[in-house]
This record gives sequence, structure tokens and C-alpha cells, in this order.
Amino acid sequence: MVEHGTRLHRESLAVVMALACLAPSGGNALAQSGQFEQLSVYIERNVQDRDAEIRFEVTGASEGLTALTVSGPGERKVVDVKTPDSKLGIRKLTIESPEPADDRIVKADFPAGAYRFEGSTGKGARLRGEARLSHDFPEPAAFEHPRSGQKDVPATDLTLRWSVPKGIESCVIVIEQNGSPYEIRALVPASTKTFAVPKGFLRAGQAYTLAIGTVAKDGNRSFIETDFTTARER
Repeated sequence: MVEHGTRLHRESLAVVMALACLAPSGGNALAQSGQFEQLSVYIERNVQDRDAEIRFEVTGASEGLTALTVSGPGERKVVDVKTPDSKLGIRKLTIESPEPADDRIVKADFPAGAYRFEGSTGKGARLRGEARLSHDFPEPAAFEHPRSGQKDVPATDLTLRWSVPKGIESCVIVIEQNGSPYEIRALVPASTKTFAVPKGFLRAGQAYTLAIGTVAKDGNRSFIETDFTTARER
């Protein structure tokens, strides 16, 4: 979600555990029926920093998209993407806004309501769909272990613990080693309250950032962050 040295939602060199949306076998049928495989629009916020961003996630059918537009309430066009010189096009897109330190700015620029998606594929199919944006944020999680700023966290056999409010759909857990390209990002059900860090990821005497995001049924997310440092080798 939010920048903290490096972006917490970075995918490169990541250990990913996700409840993934698997591509259906009928990709061609989706294109023929004019449907996208997946559409979503939601807002992420960092509770402590009070910054926020909007995210659009789009997956076409089996063919690549050569054009995509998204129109918000009042027929205001907010996304207009084209790939004029590509024969393959782009099948999957994630588009995000800047992160002003006031979620009211994001809400003003992207009103709540229906967002209409329209796309064209390289073979001439037209895709249409709709997703709804809410301005309601889920309540954040609460850290239990490790404690904020803890400096003697074991580098082996570390199990994270947290609690979440009622009504949460799922949680995103992100662990990032400061100054390193490596991170762990996991999407887990709301019923999950612990996460065992894979052996070998943590290093002794290193600083880490831990973020947990609560995900509402409408897709909006509220992240909290904390730092901890692993114990030095003896």
C-alpha cells in the first residue's frame, strides 16, 4: 500500500501467498460475450500516515486489450489507455493514483458510485463491465507480536500475531527488510490471526517493516505499520 522506504505492495522478488483468482478456462467465451475476467476499484489508506490511493485492477479475456477506458459517476472519464503499436495488447492492468496525505483529496477526485469499464481487444472484441467504489474504510487490525519497535525479535521461528475487528473479508500481511528488495506479501482469510515467517527470510540484526491491511467486502483497505529489529547473532 503505502511507501515506507520502498513500496509495500511491490511484487518483485517476493514470497507470495495469495488467495488468487484463477483464470477461467473459458477465456475465449468471455471475449465473445463481451465480459472482462476481473474488475475492481478500491481505495487503500495508511492509518498512521493518513495517506491514501485509489487502485483499478483489470483483467481482460484471453486476448490482450488494445484500449481501455474507465468512466466514473457523471460520465467523467478517469482512465484512458491505448496500445496502438502492439499486436498482443495488455491483458492485465493495475492502475494507481498518487498518495496525497489526506484521503479526502482522493475521495473528491474519485466519487463513490459505479465505474464503467470499456475495452477493445486485438481481435476486435468489445468488453464492458462495471465495478462500484465505496468511500467506507474497514477498521484497522491491531498488532500483538512483535511489539512496535521491538529490537530482540528472533530471526528464526517467528510467528506474527494480530487481531482484527468484525466484518473483515481478509487481511494483507507485508514484511519488508529495510534497504533490501526482498519482501513477503500474503493475503489470508479474516479468520487467520497468525502467520509463521518462512525460515531463511529473516536475518539476524536487521530492521524490518511489518504492515497489516484489513480488507473490506467492497475491497477498500486500511493498513497499519510497525518496525522491529531481529536479535544479533551470539
